[in-house]
Amino acid sequence: MRKFIKFIVRNIPRIYLIRLSGIFSFFISFFYNGNNVECPICNGKFRKFLPYGNKGADNRLCPKCLSLERHRLLWLYFKNRTNFFTANLNVLHVAPEQSFIKRFRKLSNLKYKTADIESPLADVKMDIKDIPFDDNTFDVLICNHVMEHIDDEQKALKEILRVLKPNGWAILQVPINLSLEKTYEDSTITSPKEREKHFGQYDHVRFHGKDYPNRLEKAGFKVINENYVKEFDKEIINRFRLPEDEIIYLSIKP
Repeated sequence: MRKFIKFIVRNIPRIYLIRLSGIFSFFISFFYNGNNVECPICNGKFRKFLPYGNKGADNRLCPKCLSLERHRLLWLYFKNRTNFFTANLNVLHVAPEQSFIKRFRKLSNLKYKTADIESPLADVKMDIKDIPFDDNTFDVLICNHVMEHIDDEQKALKEILRVLKPNGWAILQVPINLSLEKTYEDSTITSPKEREKHFGQYDHVRFHGKDYPNRLEKAGFKVINENYVKEFDKEIINRFRLPEDEIIYLSIKP
């Protein structure tokens, strides 16, 4: 299974993976029945999670709702530390994750809109560097694991800031290389093979380092580093398969 997942992630375009994922999860979840791990998003219980990623890392992807570690942590954060599930909020979700879309759409308190440059699931097709909404439109903007793909990151971040209302907040997670004090990027590296070698994935244009919060602040955000996973004991972290080194960067428009 690990080799199969690794192959499809590396070789099948994202748009087709999205279209086929629902069928895949419907059939595969039966074979993973058990009670060793649990997904807090769909409440599914399994003997283990599926492998996922370029390297086919084991025990990551929920067979039922297709959540990854970072999605499960964000779900708990939204539920326990924010008013996302209770307040009347206008929300823009960029590159919407499949584990979230249907559940967020069902929340009666949200005016929920999705956007993506290519996803067939999105309400609006858009380039994040040119967001087609007025200033001060949204209370919340969610945009995870996107900035590492964007050539002009600051332009995209400033667009996000523009469409947020004052005191609105954004979740803008990226993969962080904790061995790097400063983000590594090089615009002359353009081939998929070289990008994978330098940035970890064929379609990434940088490796974010520990200075990522500073890059958010440069765009105009007030950033609060939420080391939320530390609030859980080891048993829960293992049960839900949460990312132990993931800091949530709560980015607020002043």
